[in-house]
Amino acid sequence: MITEDDVYLPSEILLQEYIMMDYGFVYKGHERFITSWPWNYGQFEEDIIDICFEILNRSLYFLENPAKDYSQRNNVVYVCRVVSAMINSNDDNGVLQGNWSEDYSTGVSPLEWNGSVAILRQWSARGGQPVKYGQCWVFAAVMCTVMRCLGVPTRVVSNFRSAHNVDGNLTIDTYYDRNAEMLSAKKQDKIWNFHVWNECWMIRKDLPPGYNGWQVLDPTPQQTSSGLFCCGPASVKAIREGEVHLAYDTPFVYAEVNADEVIWLFGDGQAQEILAHNGSSIGKEISTKMAGSDQRQNITSFYKYPEGSPEERSVFIKASRKMLRSGRTFSPFLDLLGSGGFRNQPVWLQLHLAGTPEWGQDLLLKLRAGRVPDSAHPRGPIRLEVRFCAQALLHNGGTREPLWRQTVHLNLDFGEEIQWPLLLPYNNYRNKLTDEKLIRVSGIAKVEGMRRFILVLKDISLELPHLSIEVPERAEVGKALRVHVTLTNTRTVALSHCKMVLEGSGLIHGQISNDLGTLVAGHTIQIHLDLYPFKAGLRQLQVRVSSSEVKDIKGYRDIYVAAARAS
Repeated sequence: MITEDDVYLPSEILLQEYIMMDYGFVYKGHERFITSWPWNYGQFEEDIIDICFEILNRSLYFLENPAKDYSQRNNVVYVCRVVSAMINSNDDNGVLQGNWSEDYSTGVSPLEWNGSVAILRQWSARGGQPVKYGQCWVFAAVMCTVMRCLGVPTRVVSNFRSAHNVDGNLTIDTYYDRNAEMLSAKKQDKIWNFHVWNECWMIRKDLPPGYNGWQVLDPTPQQTSSGLFCCGPASVKAIREGEVHLAYDTPFVYAEVNADEVIWLFGDGQAQEILAHNGSSIGKEISTKMAGSDQRQNITSFYKYPEGSPEERSVFIKASRKMLRSGRTFSPFLDLLGSGGFRNQPVWLQLHLAGTPEWGQDLLLKLRAGRVPDSAHPRGPIRLEVRFCAQALLHNGGTREPLWRQTVHLNLDFGEEIQWPLLLPYNNYRNKLTDEKLIRVSGIAKVEGMRRFILVLKDISLELPHLSIEVPERAEVGKALRVHVTLTNTRTVALSHCKMVLEGSGLIHGQISNDLGTLVAGHTIQIHLDLYPFKAGLRQLQVRVSSSEVKDIKGYRDIYVAAARAS
């Protein structure tokens, strides 16, 4: 790579990571329980470069005007936008078809992919028919493979509590009823538990000076850009500084990490009062794989100033004004925020877990409640009615029907603090959760004799069984590498129709699959097999076990493969 290149990256360590590294991690889950998913990018696997050019040659830009398309392939901004549109299939025969319906019977669940190679090969082998199915992390991981293969430094980035702000008003409204049930959104705006996109490193000759470097590109089909479902490149520096007028799609990405959340009590067909206004709950723990390490790197500070700082609020106001001038509509309820009544409550509430939340087990929570020591509130005893509701939490921020309810009555004297146990039995959430295994527990307290409602929330990410992988620390090209995989079902529930898939560039051609049958509660499955590495260097073996009950038990091992010794 020469210094005149628009994608020149002046660091050998970063080049090794963002061009040469053929495996990595995608970060998923919840901001307080982040899990690392190993992913096989495989950009140097046989035929992948040909498939990457096939992607370019099947784009609408090429089909409409091949000569013009060819003439712009030296423009990294153009190529990135073409690839961003072609990874999804919304406008064309792109690589992946999205599916957030929970029904994957006509394809593969997004949770069951281990890497990009199988997806790209399937798309090519079927003449460009979209592969079923993808969600945000699959779209981003496949785009990472394509861009690294084409020589553009690229990484995969996860944003936790990511706003999907369709109308661009920088406000996400969510609604709960008096029974603490989270209601369906009144518009398309949502807060995703996490969202995954790409960053590509490039010079932005189309922007004023100062906006080179990492640029956000998002192949997940969320909204159109210049008529196609693609997003970016948006300068990370421009996002941090609130320069939302700069191309491309910067307002949308800015909102993903900076929007405010307003939570409403909903009843009688309308929003009645504000339960909470969170100016710092969106855009948390923005993460990517650290260069030269398997550790997670928090890059939130590249996207925004510290929450609550004068700089952060100043940038927010600047961005808001620019977006307002562009014709975006602001929430009609925002004028109510000034009342601040929801902040001046006589009681505080907190929900805590009493132990590790494991899938297949009952969940024990503790409600902590206390009086606010404030002379503005009466000193006599206060009586509370707290209604609780638990719902399966969807990856895109929605919820399912309630799976558990409970009501408790509390008496609180002035200065008193109490704890109240809450039990959510396994039978209540069995067969009720999505593959993500996330639960939202919400509670709304009513202060007797006062029109005061107090909201308390707890998101629970259930821990899954773990698998262990044992391999020698070193291996040699062409020599047998013994692998031992062990999975113990420590839960009280059997795992049926278990399937194990192994993958790893330079270690396995394609994939190795094993049907394991049913893993009874308390039992262990052990798999022993030999691999024959065919590429030297640092490699990663990735193992996934799926079952009817749990789709995403994953593990990995890094293996150094030495070159074959001369005979």
